[in-house]
Amino acid sequence: MTSTSTHSTDSVGPLHPAPELLSVVMPAHNEAAGIETAIRTVRGILDAAGLRHEIIVVDDGSRDGTFDRVAAAAQSMSDVVGIRLSRNFGKEAAILAGLRATRGEVVVTMDSDLQHPPTMIPAMVEEWRRGAMVVNAVKRERAVDTVAARARAMIYGWLSKQLGGLDLRNSSDFKLLDKRVVEVVIDLLPERHRLYRGLVQWVGYKQAELLFDVDERVAGETKFSVRALLALAITGVISFTHTPLRIITGLGVLTLLLSVWVAADAVWTWYHGTAVSGFATTIIVELTIGSFIMISLGIVGEYIAKMYDELKRRPTYLVSTRVGPPPGREDPRRPL
Repeated sequence: MTSTSTHSTDSVGPLHPAPELLSVVMPAHNEAAGIETAIRTVRGILDAAGLRHEIIVVDDGSRDGTFDRVAAAAQSMSDVVGIRLSRNFGKEAAILAGLRATRGEVVVTMDSDLQHPPTMIPAMVEEWRRGAMVVNAVKRERAVDTVAARARAMIYGWLSKQLGGLDLRNSSDFKLLDKRVVEVVIDLLPERHRLYRGLVQWVGYKQAELLFDVDERVAGETKFSVRALLALAITGVISFTHTPLRIITGLGVLTLLLSVWVAADAVWTWYHGTAVSGFATTIIVELTIGSFIMISLGIVGEYIAKMYDELKRRPTYLVSTRVGPPPGREDPRRPL
């Protein structure tokens, strides 16, 4: 069951008229079993709400015929756009490709498995009309998730909050963005390793929140692994803070205190004539310092790796095929 309770925007009359065009971006990876249902469901809800729209489905290198179904939908529905990436670049790249293809004055990003309930879109548009530049759909209940999925989400939220300074607990990629915010995200934030939900929070502007309960997937199983979630958390931490580098300083101070303690103990035992070989103490100190060094090298290495990837300036994604109406802007990552 979905809740449209908001707790950020002011209770005032509409500041904007209804949007002339609403763009919906849906990244998809191996969603052949349910993508047609998702498109028709979203389309029906927007039609019923009287919202003129375009639905942009970005196939992130699927291998199960997802794009064939999207292309068929685009041929029969003039409001559907299909974009196929040349390979699997990841969800963040797919969202960016979709944002670059939008033409609407407001943009909604959502998953293509319908776990983000499209019935919330009209309420999100109303929050935008009342002045919100960003409307975040925040998860209230995760009843359909497994225990493992909830544990992954909890670890991800904790890492992002404690190390990255971003409160992404129960956050999602289900968002509405004003066109001006979209332009900031795609034009003024050039990094290639991206965390979409973090960037949207970072840019600021007036934001509203709507609560929702995660629905059952329309078909198939989740494609988001523990490894992918951990990689996303690391990207968020490294992209938004240098706190991990300060941890290295803390480890250095801890090592110094340990060294002072060991030295004081050695002098004390020598002075009292009870000094022993100290073999065990030496091994413990060496292992501790060695562990700290390896941890520090790993942290520095993550930052250097991200810098290396950014300096190469390779495109975030490449488009192989596009079907449907022309894009809203010229894209250098156009089909080859």
